[in-house]
Amino acid sequence: LSLLSSNPSFLPVLQKDPREALVIAVTTRAIFNLEEEHKLYLEKGKEEYTRHQLANQDKPLPPGTAFAFVQAAQYVNKKILESNPAEKSLFDILVLSNNSPESGVRIINSAKHYGLEISKFCFVSDEDSTQYLKSHGVKLFLSADRTDVCNALQRGVSAALVFQQEVQAPSTPLRVVFDGDAVLFSDETDQVFREQGLEGALRYERAMEAVPMGEGPLKAFAMHLGKMCKKFNQETSPIRTYLVTARSGRDMGIRAIKTLRQWGLAIDEAFFMDGAPKGPILSQIQPHIFFDDGLHNIQGAQDVGVPSAWVP
Repeated sequence: LSLLSSNPSFLPVLQKDPREALVIAVTTRAIFNLEEEHKLYLEKGKEEYTRHQLANQDKPLPPGTAFAFVQAAQYVNKKILESNPAEKSLFDILVLSNNSPESGVRIINSAKHYGLEISKFCFVSDEDSTQYLKSHGVKLFLSADRTDVCNALQRGVSAALVFQQEVQAPSTPLRVVFDGDAVLFSDETDQVFREQGLEGALRYERAMEAVPMGEGPLKAFAMHLGKMCKKFNQETSPIRTYLVTARSGRDMGIRAIKTLRQWGLAIDEAFFMDGAPKGPILSQIQPHIFFDDGLHNIQGAQDVGVPSAWVP
């Protein structure tokens, strides 16, 4: 708090009710490109890293993979409040960092430089900072550390691993792409496929067509996003959501659509790729973030410059 109050140029951020807001936590390496600094930390230790951050505290960090996503969420808030200034169902972005408060000054200054609407900065030295996620009501956690992501998922928080890459900030509205199995849906069909092959998976899907799939690790986040979408008609919504799945539309698409219907989750567009590469369609959509459990799909997205997040 003293870091903020000591700098009167820091614009106040609208306080949000975490009981109603869609709270998203990002780590510093997810929102900013700290790869050189992280390398310094690994090679020379915490003290040298802290000295470097203090010496460069007024030098803004370059944007990271989740940067454009946070900017687009901020745009959604603006549009929601233009429609209803009393609305409380907003995006609430917080930074959860293993930086010390001293080295965190550069993080705060970087957020100020870009005009990011971040409500909370949490600088914790605990090895597992994800223990604080539920106390903040976090609905989605984005990190560049795999252990962090796995810990968050085990705590029941939607989470994904972002890979640092050079990305161009897409234009608004906010566009979010979900994979299906093991991301939006459970991995039940994937398990059948691994055990019985494609024919076994197809038989399973035909037998279970009328039974909604179980929920995947990002279902809760998608549902909260869906509630925000319902505040607008489709033509004026500042949010667009997509399902891009390897499922075949002919043989496995009906169950996916029926599951979404059962959940009351409206998706703007759905692409059943039947195992084809996802990169070309993602290049056309230009999402702010793409969630998938397959590393080959993440690589394909990165190859076309799409910000990607892996759900392990």
